[in-house]
Amino acid sequence: MTQARKPVGAGAVLGWLALSAVAPGAAHLRMGWRRTGLVLLGGYLAGLVALLAVALLNDGLVGALTRNSWLTAITVGSAVLGLVWFALVVHSFVVLQPGGLSQAGQILTGTLAGLLAVVVVLPFAFAAQTVWTSRQTLNDIFDTPVAGPSAQASVRPEDPWAGRERVNILLLGGDADDHRAGVRTDSMNVASVDARTGATVLFSLPRNLEDVRFRPGTPMAEHFPNGFRLPPDPGGGRSDLLNSVWEYADAHPEIFDGRQRQGPKVLVDTIGYTLGLKIDWYALVNMWGFARLIDAIGGVRLHVEQDVVFGRYNEGLVKAGTRRLKGADAMWYARSRTFSDDFTRMRRQRCVIGALLEQADPATVLTRFHQVALATKELIRTDIPRDMLEHLVPLALKVKNAEVTSVQFVPPLINTGYPDWDRIREITKEAIRDSRTPRARAATAAPSPTATSPTSAPTTTRKATATATPGATPSGTKSPKPKGAARGLTEGCGAA
Repeated sequence: MTQARKPVGAGAVLGWLALSAVAPGAAHLRMGWRRTGLVLLGGYLAGLVALLAVALLNDGLVGALTRNSWLTAITVGSAVLGLVWFALVVHSFVVLQPGGLSQAGQILTGTLAGLLAVVVVLPFAFAAQTVWTSRQTLNDIFDTPVAGPSAQASVRPEDPWAGRERVNILLLGGDADDHRAGVRTDSMNVASVDARTGATVLFSLPRNLEDVRFRPGTPMAEHFPNGFRLPPDPGGGRSDLLNSVWEYADAHPEIFDGRQRQGPKVLVDTIGYTLGLKIDWYALVNMWGFARLIDAIGGVRLHVEQDVVFGRYNEGLVKAGTRRLKGADAMWYARSRTFSDDFTRMRRQRCVIGALLEQADPATVLTRFHQVALATKELIRTDIPRDMLEHLVPLALKVKNAEVTSVQFVPPLINTGYPDWDRIREITKEAIRDSRTPRARAATAAPSPTATSPTSAPTTTRKATATATPGATPSGTKSPKPKGAARGLTEGCGAA
């Protein structure tokens, strides 16, 4: 039942209407619709309490939000709530009896009420579109494995890691683009993560590792029983380095009885064999996809220490100075080896990634979300199962707050031309053992090596007060133990 109330003025109509947009039922209570007003306001408050409870009591909420079912429910829920809020504003306006106003007052309040009804829908529409785009992007990147003998068993929520103590993911940076055949993996890192604590060791392998050995019994091992060796290229270069394994395997299906696209599988198995680890999955980041991502966020501000020349005929130039670079220039700054070496390039790549992470703030990503999502589809290729994503996201949060050490297999730790494979596996094993039982490490007093030094083997941790020794080998080994100062991602990159 309603109770007749004295008509309100134009200002009061607009005021109560605005209040109803944020506190449903306010206009109804003002005009005597007591039961309806209390139901609307009570339902609204109950919904807020329920959302708060879900956020506080659900430990796996972040991971659950990557599920298709949750993303679909949020999309549909946002659309429905948008329509409900639109109807609520319209009904509140009717309840406030604007018919009793003058003609000018009716026109004014009606126009503003219509605008308010549209405005309250916009956040819900934006949320629905953003979540739906996120769902499509995740489904495009993380493919569901095809059922078959090689397919993994379904993931059990109570033990998503199937009893594994560590999760090993191969992180690759590739240089494939529209004008270049094949994929060369110029950046190869294995992140070995403790599934319980998140403590991580990052193993970095150089692109120019020679005489690569393949796991015994595999087609590549039978084809190259003495290691990966090919005749020199016509120009004097070599196509039998570690960064060429993926490309070579893809280009020679006859080695695999005609099976196509064996590059990812071969490289994952080869790097796992090199380190003595079982690699679970890989993720390939297209370096030129980074260029599209940088353009999507409006460029990246970088300090270029000196002119960087690029191009087949040295026709390109990224001038020295501090300014905002577009994606193509930022990538040439990161990738060019003209008048420099691999170690200089590795440092520049680190600077670009660090600047991107620092400058891609949430506000920028949200305002350019669709451009970022489209660029991300072109950026990442992976064999991580879609169902594992909800478990990997919480694990990534553990890594963020855990100790992360790094081992770089570069001289003098190893000789890239004549690698000691047993030593590489020993170092890997010891680094993982140390990460399981973290202990305080005194900061080295040795001066930090320059970023371009080919003899440095720096090791990093999340905590600036700690360093590690990447060259540490089991007790009794007389090999040198290079040390390096802890280094932040953008340290040594210049003022930006």
